[in-house]
Amino acid sequence: MGLSCGLVGLPSCGKTVIFNAITAAGASSYDGSEMNRVVVNVPDRRLEKLAEMYHPQKLVPATLEVVDIPGLKPGQGNERGSRLLGHIKNVEALLHVIRCFEEASIPFEHATIDPVRDAETVDLELVSADSTTLQNKITRLAKRVRAGDKDAVRESADCEKVYAAIQQGIPARKQNLSAQEMASVSECNLVSLKPMLYIANIRSVGDATNPHVTALKQLSQAEGGEMITICGKDEADISQLEPAERPEFLRELGLNESSMERLIHAAYRMLGLITFFTVGEDEVRAWTCRKGDKAPVAAGKIHTDMEKGFIRMEVFRYEDLMELGSEAALARAGKKRAEGREYQVQDGDIVSVLFNATGR
Repeated sequence: MGLSCGLVGLPSCGKTVIFNAITAAGASSYDGSEMNRVVVNVPDRRLEKLAEMYHPQKLVPATLEVVDIPGLKPGQGNERGSRLLGHIKNVEALLHVIRCFEEASIPFEHATIDPVRDAETVDLELVSADSTTLQNKITRLAKRVRAGDKDAVRESADCEKVYAAIQQGIPARKQNLSAQEMASVSECNLVSLKPMLYIANIRSVGDATNPHVTALKQLSQAEGGEMITICGKDEADISQLEPAERPEFLRELGLNESSMERLIHAAYRMLGLITFFTVGEDEVRAWTCRKGDKAPVAAGKIHTDMEKGFIRMEVFRYEDLMELGSEAALARAGKKRAEGREYQVQDGDIVSVLFNATGR
């Protein structure tokens, strides 16, 4: 399962600069009318260590699709605005880039820098789109509601409750929806329900504690979310260097990880994602599933037949393998085990799946 994230923000917030810092894509920021899209490998040092041990013919990391969606202008109720919001519906999470630095030489949508205002502006565009979507569903349910269909009555009531809050400008992700309400609105694919990670675009590491960053951090904490800071221009320049040269320049900025690594870690936490591995001489591969997924569901990420015909999963831990040095040593130490259908796969598990290919 490749993770798909969409970069959103106001025009001139530095979104494409951040896109380049994350992906090293070298996209142009001069034409804000076109969407940029790139699939990048998810950095994971564990995968590199496993490759050193197994010397596989093929090494397959997890992937991240990053979509740079052109800036959302307030009140963009036209064909272009609808198209941009349509792109947002196709991603799993939103990365909201917010300008958190003042520099008169770089034009901006507003005369002042105000991260909270900018966050609310984009949220209003998202809830505006969701308002129409919910209205359409309520209308579709109306005939069944009049006929007394209990499921339709419940579903319509849930949609109307969410719609009422949307009308007050409250994004769906801030409404603490119950499992039933989530199920009722699931087919709507509400854009304001998508998890939101704030990215504070700063000019230098010294800006990381400026009042704008502090205000955005307070907003994200109030929402129960997360914020990361990225030195947009500097990290975009570093991303164009050869990979071996990048760590030294990051250290000069006082950073231990690249913007990509910081973003991946934050996005995985936000979405509750973990990484597990399959290993062998043919292939070493990273897989992504949700924290709490049981063994058959995780097996289904490898191949749907594995979920359908799941028998058991053989599991050992990455940390144990690194400590003991081989699978044979793991077996002697009793560190390899068989798990059944109720086992919840953990981050860092190395697995092999026994399954019935007929699915019976």
